[in-house]
Amino acid sequence: MKNNLWMLITLVAGLLGFLAGYGISFSTGVEPGFFEAVETGSYGGGSTGEVTEGISAEDQEYYRKLLEE
Repeated sequence: MKNNLWMLITLVAGLLGFLAGYGISFSTGVEPGFFEAVETGSYGGGSTGEVTEGISAEDQEYYRKLLEE
């Protein structure tokens, strides 16, 4: 009985945590792929060396030099 109660508490807490995280993420408007884009200023930006659309030529050159290092 005691183990069943703890298992139920763990499952409910995990479900509530997932739903809370999903709700927060949904309300912020962050879309999948946001953290891979160079112009976001976050980690990532891809390591393929591709040119990302939407940034200036100067910024593209800066990121190319960073990949060479």
